[in-house]
Amino acid sequence: MTPEQVATEMAKLGVHLGPELVEAWELGTKVPSEIQLFVLADVLWCPTPVLMAIRPRTLRDHRMARQLTCERLAHRIGMELHTYAKAEAERRWNGDEHQTRALAEALGMPPESLRVIISQIAELTQLLAQAVEGHWKSHIVPLADLADVDEQQVKYALQVLRQEYTHITQRYMGHSVAGSAEAVLRKIASERTQWLRRLPEHFWELVDHTDRRQTPRSASPT
Repeated sequence: MTPEQVATEMAKLGVHLGPELVEAWELGTKVPSEIQLFVLADVLWCPTPVLMAIRPRTLRDHRMARQLTCERLAHRIGMELHTYAKAEAERRWNGDEHQTRALAEALGMPPESLRVIISQIAELTQLLAQAVEGHWKSHIVPLADLADVDEQQVKYALQVLRQEYTHITQRYMGHSVAGSAEAVLRKIASERTQWLRRLPEHFWELVDHTDRRQTPRSASPT
C-alpha cells in the first residue's frame, strides 16, 4: 500500500493524518502514537508485535500486543491510571490479587505466567543496571541464563549499553568540571534517568537486532 492509501484507510477507522506522516514512519524519522500504531496494524492486517518488530517481554510489550492503551487497561483491571502507568514504567507490580488476575486475563495469559514475567523483568532491570554501572563482562552469563538467549547476543548488547552509559556519564562530568550552567547538568541528568528507565527495552532491542542478523548455522557433520 502507498502512504496515501494507508492514510485513507486509517481515516476510515477514525484516525486522520497526512501521507507525509506515514512516510516519516517508514523512514523512521517519526514514531506513531499508540492509537496510530494500533490502527495502522489493523489497516495493514499485521499483528502489533510484528509491526513493532518485537517479541513481547515487558508489561508494556504485552499491553501493546493486545492493542490496549494504558487508560483502557487500567480501567479494565480496576486500577487508577497513574498507579498502573507507574507500575509499567518502574516495572514494579503492586496490584492486589483481583487486579493481578484481571491483568492476566486482559493480556491473555494465565496469572502464573504473568507473575513470572513480572519477576523476570524486575531481576533483569537490576542486573542490567549493575552491568552498565560496573563490570559488565561478569553479567553476561547471568543475563543470558535469565533472558534465555545466546551469550554472544548478550555480550553485544552489554557492550553497546556500556558505551552509551559511559558517554552520558562523561558528558555530565565534563560539564560539571567545566562549571556549566545548572540547567545543562539537569538536562543531562534527566537524559540519564530516561535512558536507565528504558534499559530493559533497549537491551531487548539490541538482542533482537543481533538475532535478526544471525544466519542459520549449517548442520554439523556426523
